[in-house]
Amino acid sequence: MTTEIYDFTETEMSGETLALSQYRGKVLLIVNTASNCGLAPQFKGLETLYRRYQGEGLVILGLPSNQFHQEKADDTETHDYCQRHYGVTFPMTKRVMVNGDEADPLFTYLKRTAGHGRIKWNFTKFLIGRDGRVLNRFAPTTRPIAFETAIQDALADR
Repeated sequence: MTTEIYDFTETEMSGETLALSQYRGKVLLIVNTASNCGLAPQFKGLETLYRRYQGEGLVILGLPSNQFHQEKADDTETHDYCQRHYGVTFPMTKRVMVNGDEADPLFTYLKRTAGHGRIKWNFTKFLIGRDGRVLNRFAPTTRPIAFETAIQDALADR
């Protein structure tokens, strides 16, 4: 059986199961986040894009990772920090690993499918089209506003 993006599940910070199958037909932006990272102000740009395009079918998924030792002490602290400082309303999961033997299966899939190997740092972003294909991988330092056109194009592709 061929694996596709919709086969994966994650666990929301609330403990609820988050099945990616519920996002079939949507445009996904999957991001490994870290609240203590110098790139954390990107949360604001991500939230802006989410609010701007959510009604058109954009879903942003934040998957906190302490792989690079820059995440808060626990998921509750991460959740509170992201809401208080950046007004994050897009779905956030419990923390995951992005590299190595304990890497979350979703990130193993994304790295393999995008063809770029290891996640080098926090805020690596994967844009997934409405058909479930990985359209692009954006570097950690690429600010969200820089790929707004790519999101618009993905949303227009019905």
